Amino acid sequence: MTYTAWQLGANPWIWHSPVTTEALGETLPRLAGWGFDAVELPLEQPDDWEPAAAAKLLDATGLTPAAVVAVMPDGRDLVRADQGTLRATQDYLRRCVDAAHAIGAPVVAGPVYAAVGRTWRMDRAARAAAYEEWREHIAPVVEYAARAGVRIAVEPLNRYETSLFNTVAQTLEGLAGLPEASIGIALDTYHQNIEEHSLPQAVRTAADRIAHVQVCANDRGAPGADHLDWPGFLRALGESGYRGALCIESFTAHNDAIAVAASVWRPLAPTQDALATDGLAFLRRALAAL
Repeated sequence: MTYTAWQLGANPWIWHSPVTTEALGETLPRLAGWGFDAVELPLEQPDDWEPAAAAKLLDATGLTPAAVVAVMPDGRDLVRADQGTLRATQDYLRRCVDAAHAIGAPVVAGPVYAAVGRTWRMDRAARAAAYEEWREHIAPVVEYAARAGVRIAVEPLNRYETSLFNTVAQTLEGLAGLPEASIGIALDTYHQNIEEHSLPQAVRTAADRIAHVQVCANDRGAPGADHLDWPGFLRALGESGYRGALCIESFTAHNDAIAVAASVWRPLAPTQDALATDGLAFLRRALAAL
């Protein structure tokens, strides 16, 4: 494939949380002006931004909606949860699907299984049971998404943020039996750097189940300002057949919700703008060199 054909995107979380209609109105024109091709749209609460207004902004800026990003704070769980929590979480994920369908985003991506930061010990039998329970509870959402033409992208997180899905191999085990066309894996280089022995091998293991890709440095800074094997990662991604966008996901330290959940305690670049633009420039160079 021609690696430079990948669209490169960014997440407004680099500057804002929550991401509202107003935040999109401020951020999307700047992303387009810097030369980004695409954007992720996180949806912390179902009414944070209006899909019709977001669609107009996307059309005006020419940015492709790469994904709607689902957010899993305390109280959103599909495993070891009461019926009320399960129903509310499924309803929230359906709202994410509705938003994705309305703006033309192909995927809903995120840790769509348990609240970020929720961990518990499991032996092999308990893990298998937890995966079976999760499959049962995510299945109605997957069916709903399939009818809307949206794919669910399950993001494995590092060990400090979850104990359920940390690696690509674990995520594939959890996905067993669910329809490949409707649910896959969201790769995030930050988490894979912590949990996988090799970024390229993680990509090769995920192979054609890759539904979305998020990129950042090992400390969540700008891609390239790090020790990651970007040539190996990008070559493996090309060999996998992935054709979606590569989206820079990072966060501002000046936020009480997302920054705390992601343990962002300090600035990760000279400015948030530099985090985005330096990352974009690095990715363009890295792809052109392949």
